[in-house]
Amino acid sequence: MDSAEYERKIAFRFAAFDQDGNGYIDRADFNAAAARLLTEFGTTARCDKGQALYNGAEAFWQGMAGIADVDGDQRVTREEFVGGAVKRLRDNPERFAEIARPFLRAALAVAAGPSSDGRAPVQAVERALKVLGAGPDAAAFAAQSLDTDRDGGVVEEDAVAALATYVTVIEPD
Repeated sequence: MDSAEYERKIAFRFAAFDQDGNGYIDRADFNAAAARLLTEFGTTARCDKGQALYNGAEAFWQGMAGIADVDGDQRVTREEFVGGAVKRLRDNPERFAEIARPFLRAALAVAAGPSSDGRAPVQAVERALKVLGAGPDAAAFAAQSLDTDRDGGVVEEDAVAALATYVTVIEPD
């Protein structure tokens, strides 16, 4: 795959982060994603899981801004995202995984509900993906794919690895 194709794919992924569709990613996009997840799963913002999700969203935003906000305006444009992903993450997807980890850990905990076994049910992950903007077919496929051991649950390590691969992958979709 050539660089132009890779950049096109990364730009497509930008749209998933630009939750409000205003042409840039900012803190509000991450907070909106957290709020939608909490609403979907009937979790309050003030409870431990809600606070962890908002803290994870903030950490994710700070990591994203640190990688891609070239001009320091607290917004990541499509061009900055493409440049940040291509220049800084292509050879090191683990870096992206680590900035996403706190948010994904908290999102899985919210989706898991009262379960404390560290796994979120596949159906709950599918719901979460839809809330975050995935289409029904893509959400169903992704949620099933995240259940790597086919036990009906999604664990943090699989979600983190999959997100890093999705954002930084150079392979065909």
